Amino acid sequence: MGSLFRSEEMALCQLFLQSEAAYACVSELGELGLVQFRDLNPDVNAFQRKFVNEVRRCDEMERKLRYLEKEIKKDGIPMLDTGESPEAPQPREMIDLEATFEKLENELREVNQNAEALKRNFLELTELKHILRKTQVFFDEEGGLNHTTESMTRALITDEVRTAGASMGPVQLGFVAGVILREKLPAFERMLWRACRGNVFLRQAMIESPLEDPTNGDQVYKSVFIIFFQGDQLKTRVKKICEGFRATLYPCPEAPADRREMAMGVMTRIEDLNTVLGQTQDHRHRVLVAAAKNLKNWFVKVRKIKAIYHTLNLFNLDVTQKCLIAECWVPLLDIETIQLALRRGTERSGSSVPPILNRMQTFENPPTYNRTNKFTKAFQALIDAYGVASYREMNPAPYTIITFPFLFAVMFGDLGHGAIMALFGLWMIRKEKGLAAQKTDNEIWNIFFAGRYIIFLMGAFSMYTGLIYNDIFSKSLNIFGSHWHLSYNKSTVWNNNFLQLSPATSDYEGTPYPFGLDPIWQVATSNKIVFQNAYKMKISIIFGVLHMIFGVIMSWHNHTYFRNRLSLIYEFIPQLVFLLVLFFYMVLLMFIKWNRYGATNTFPMTEACAPSILITFIDMVLFKTSKPPGKNCEVYMFWGQPFFQTVFVLIALACIPVMLLGKPIKIMQARKLANVQPITGGSSDAEVGGMSNGGGGGHHDEEEMSEIFIHQGIHTIEYVLGSVSHTASYLRLWALSLAHAQLAEVLWTMVLSLGLNKEGWLGGIFLTVVFAFWAVLTVGILVLMEGLSAFLHTLRLHWVEFQSKFYMGQGYAFAPFSFESIIENGSAVAGETE
Repeated sequence: MGSLFRSEEMALCQLFLQSEAAYACVSELGELGLVQFRDLNPDVNAFQRKFVNEVRRCDEMERKLRYLEKEIKKDGIPMLDTGESPEAPQPREMIDLEATFEKLENELREVNQNAEALKRNFLELTELKHILRKTQVFFDEEGGLNHTTESMTRALITDEVRTAGASMGPVQLGFVAGVILREKLPAFERMLWRACRGNVFLRQAMIESPLEDPTNGDQVYKSVFIIFFQGDQLKTRVKKICEGFRATLYPCPEAPADRREMAMGVMTRIEDLNTVLGQTQDHRHRVLVAAAKNLKNWFVKVRKIKAIYHTLNLFNLDVTQKCLIAECWVPLLDIETIQLALRRGTERSGSSVPPILNRMQTFENPPTYNRTNKFTKAFQALIDAYGVASYREMNPAPYTIITFPFLFAVMFGDLGHGAIMALFGLWMIRKEKGLAAQKTDNEIWNIFFAGRYIIFLMGAFSMYTGLIYNDIFSKSLNIFGSHWHLSYNKSTVWNNNFLQLSPATSDYEGTPYPFGLDPIWQVATSNKIVFQNAYKMKISIIFGVLHMIFGVIMSWHNHTYFRNRLSLIYEFIPQLVFLLVLFFYMVLLMFIKWNRYGATNTFPMTEACAPSILITFIDMVLFKTSKPPGKNCEVYMFWGQPFFQTVFVLIALACIPVMLLGKPIKIMQARKLANVQPITGGSSDAEVGGMSNGGGGGHHDEEEMSEIFIHQGIHTIEYVLGSVSHTASYLRLWALSLAHAQLAEVLWTMVLSLGLNKEGWLGGIFLTVVFAFWAVLTVGILVLMEGLSAFLHTLRLHWVEFQSKFYMGQGYAFAPFSFESIIENGSAVAGETE
């Protein structure tokens, strides 16, 4: 069977590469992305491997590139991304790249340091400018420095000094001026008052415009302060407090003329600094613009180099130290392509020794590799999220392409809502190249975009089921004209809420609507839900039973492929028979009932005599006889029904011991015949029983018989009870379809119909507002939330009810060494794919 339905056949190969050609060959294999290398040095520390120095050099180059990237993003410079992936550079080119990055980093760091020093100097001059302006205001308010000194002397002089009186000479006050962060000012003022015991005088004024912090570029708000004090002891104390609060002190002359002269010098220096700062920023911008043109390509090159050397660290050296030995998993169909890539790598390196690729025999389970394209990739991801398929196991993904959107559509059947979803998916498909190029970290958008084909198919299938249900935004389409004609007059219909449509009357033409439901059922408020419930409930069971039977048939493909004869005879056959004689028979009863009983049939085949399928099935399992629905009604729907039902139940009961004991007993007999002990590991019991061990076979030769019996018992109980619960689980198709239709009707009647009932130009405005509200609720609740709910329920039906019949999901994914995936994931470590 093709690789679409099963994983690719894999081969374990041994690769011999000459040391000079190893780098180029691994580079070619990385571009190809079809080889998964194994670590041949699992016990060797990462820091003791052969190419650890090269990996460290790549780490250092990445660090420098990340520094450049941060600076480029800080300035908002766009980085050129051509979308092309350059080839991995040769090892000798590493030196040129290192020199380039070293030069750029040093130049940028030097420019940044100079700019920071200039900005710090500019900040100091700006703060000094504000101090000179504000202190001048302080002194002018006090009427000059002398007057200030006298007044401050009177304010700060202590009682003891006053008592000394005559013995005290003239007192001169000192002062300090500086700036402090505005938020620290209240605490600073309290500390001064407490530490100096109120013997200082503080004046402060806010600097209106924010100042730039040269360290991090943040905008900060500061205030200017001036502190008057008396004596050297207070001066020392004040300076220590300023230092503790990280306040910056500046020299401030006492004479007004000196202050004016200093202010003029400060303004001149600020203008010069502005000029130098502008030139520095221009130089920095030119450096970053030049780096931005090549940054993406540099990242790709460095990550490729690092990935190659990381992969080479997985290899072994031979005794002569001239050859590298690797082991790798490769798809069997791609061996020739891989050999061509190795040949290209050898030619690029100039080596004369050709590489050697040998297939190895192994008993290990190979990795699972399913080829996908952009259409099947999303469906394969749904399956792999449950568990990666065992090697060569049947792959459910191709069948899921049809069954998944269809079962979703059964729950989401609405032509309008399906069209919204399909158009959204189609838009993403049409614009996929441009949208894929716009890489974003928004996880929700990435999930939607990755599942664009699923969304489109779910919407398209929902449009189809919406036509079947004849439901579009809770209304119906009257394309072919209704086949019902009411015989009541208009007043009777409008005033009587309990009138019901009856096909037994002349109101019904006798021929069904050509496609889907008749539009009259959408306005039949009395028995619409009763009619649709019976219809949707039965088709849910029918689809569910057919889906489960298909899953059991898939297990037959697994058993025959792996030649697992015991599982084929003692698991597949009784499981299929059990499902057919009970649940498929119930489905047949539904069709028989639909065919034989009708409103216009003759008695006792009229609708009133139709038996309940559920009651009939329960009585069948309990070997009971049902009571007829009415007087003179027949109990059974066809001749010989009690006999067939009894036989079917007995066959189903007989299948249980076959599933429970058949396989373990045959394994036990095979062990006795082969005289194999339970834990000796001789020839496989699978081979004795006529089957070969594989991804779907059982390795029973190393299991105790008690474990085999327990495992088989659990499997049998799970299948028998699961058949009942899984059948009932498909009723979610009916429940969610009903809920979706009712929610759509509620939105129509309680929201949009309010706007439609208004008339005049005010009604038009009101309708516009109501329609916008209705559209938001429709998209937000019915499309997004209901769509997500239906998606999750469909996922559960596939994972549990369908795949549990045949899918083991115990494999591990094929993770090849691929530059594309490494760059896409933003990692340069090839070993992470292991």
